[in-house]
Amino acid sequence: MTATVFVELAATRDDLDDIAHWNVAVGQAQRGGASCDFARRILTVPLGSSHVDRVVRSHELLHLRLSPPAGIEPHDHGVSARALECAEELRINWVLAQLGFDANALRDGSEKTSGVRVAERGAWPEAVYFYLALIGTGGEKEFLTGLRTCEPTWPKALRALRKEVSTIVNRTSLSAATATPRGAEMSGFELLSVPIARLADRAAGAHAPHDDESWRSFRRSLSPGGRRAPSRRFADLVIDESLEYDAVSGRIGSVDTRYDVVGTTITHPSRVWRDPQRRVFERRRRRPGGVVLIDQSGSMDIADSDLDALVSAVPGVTVLGYSHRPGDQLAQPNAWVLATATSRARRLPTGNVGNGVDGPALAWALGHCAATERLVWVTDGQVTDSNDHPNEALTQQCAELVVRHQIRLVRTLPEAATVLRTPGLRPVTLSEFGRLGRKLGTFGFVS
Repeated sequence: MTATVFVELAATRDDLDDIAHWNVAVGQAQRGGASCDFARRILTVPLGSSHVDRVVRSHELLHLRLSPPAGIEPHDHGVSARALECAEELRINWVLAQLGFDANALRDGSEKTSGVRVAERGAWPEAVYFYLALIGTGGEKEFLTGLRTCEPTWPKALRALRKEVSTIVNRTSLSAATATPRGAEMSGFELLSVPIARLADRAAGAHAPHDDESWRSFRRSLSPGGRRAPSRRFADLVIDESLEYDAVSGRIGSVDTRYDVVGTTITHPSRVWRDPQRRVFERRRRRPGGVVLIDQSGSMDIADSDLDALVSAVPGVTVLGYSHRPGDQLAQPNAWVLATATSRARRLPTGNVGNGVDGPALAWALGHCAATERLVWVTDGQVTDSNDHPNEALTQQCAELVVRHQIRLVRTLPEAATVLRTPGLRPVTLSEFGRLGRKLGTFGFVS
C-alpha cells in the first residue's frame, strides 16, 4: 500500500505565504533517506505503510509545518550551522513524541557503528552534534554504546549535556515550541532550537573531558552563566578581507648609506682627511621594514596614533593585529592586516576580547617576514586557547617559535618601532611577559 501525502494539510502556518508547487519524492526510512527541502520545495519521504514509514513521514511533515521556511541562517543567531541543524532535529523529535508518535522508531541500526567511527576519529564536536539529533529517539543509547568502546568518558559528558537540554525543553510549552508567528513574536525555533544549539556549540568547543578536573570544568560550563571549558587548541586564523585601505607613498623601505674603504667610484673625497679610516666610497642598501604582530585582546588595546607613528618611523613595515572571540563557531575574522609596504588600514578594528590564535598568528607573521627582516611581537605574554584559557602546551609552542626565529618581544607599539630601527638584539625583561616569559626563562632565552 502506498501512502498519499497532502503537504497543504501540514503547512497551515502564519509565516508561510504559499505552499503551492511542492513536490513529494519517494524516500526511505533510514538516515539520510528523507528530507524537507524548503529551497527546492521537495518533501522526500517513505510512502510505505509500515510503522517506521509512518513515523519518518510524520517527522518530515513536522519539519514542513514548523521549521524556518527561509532556511536556517546560523549567522543570525551566533551559532554554528551544524548545531542549529541538530537542535532543530531534537525539537521536531520532541514535538513528534508529544503528539503521540513513537520516537523510538527513529533508528536505522547504524547508530552504534556511527558512535564507534566518531570515537575512533576523536571527533568530539561531531559526537556532541550527532548525539543532540538522537536525543529521545531509539538510536540514542546505541550511539552512546558505540562511543564507549573507544572513548569511555564521552558518554558521561554527553549525558550531562542531555540534562541541561532537558531543562531547556521542560520549561518550554508545546504551544510555544510549535509557534510559527509572523512578525516580531518569537517562533518555537527561536525559543527552543537556538538556545539548545548555543549550548551544543559550547560543549563542542570544549576539549572532551577525560579526568575529574576536566569533567568538573565541562559540567560547570554547561550551567547558565558558566565559563566555557578549555579547548586546549588554537582557533583557526581568519584574516578580515573586508577592511578598506589608503595607499601610502614612499613606504617601500628607506635607504641606509654606509661608507667603505673599497668601491668603484670615489664619492666623498673629503673623508680622506676627516675619516681616520679614509672611507671615501659609498654603499647604499634598502633597509627592510620588518613585521609587527600585535595582540589586540582586551588587555592590549592600541591607538591609531601609535600605528601612524610606527608606519612613519619604519617604512615598509607589515603589521598584523589579532584577537579571537572566545568560543566562536562561525569563523568570524580574528586577524587584521593593518599595514603593508604600500597601504594602511583606513579603520583600526577593535579586538575580540580573547587571544585564541597566538600560534597561527605567529606562523602567518613568520611566513610574511623576509630573511633579512625582523619580527616583533607586541604581547603581554598571555597565550590562550580558542576559549581564552591559558594552556601550558600552547605557551610552549609559541615559546619555541620565539627562540627558534629570534622573535623580538615588546609590550607596546612604540617599542616596536625602536626595535626595528635599532641594529642588534635588544635585552628583554622576561618577567614583563607573563607565562610566555617564564617559559622562555626555562630555555635560557636572551634577546
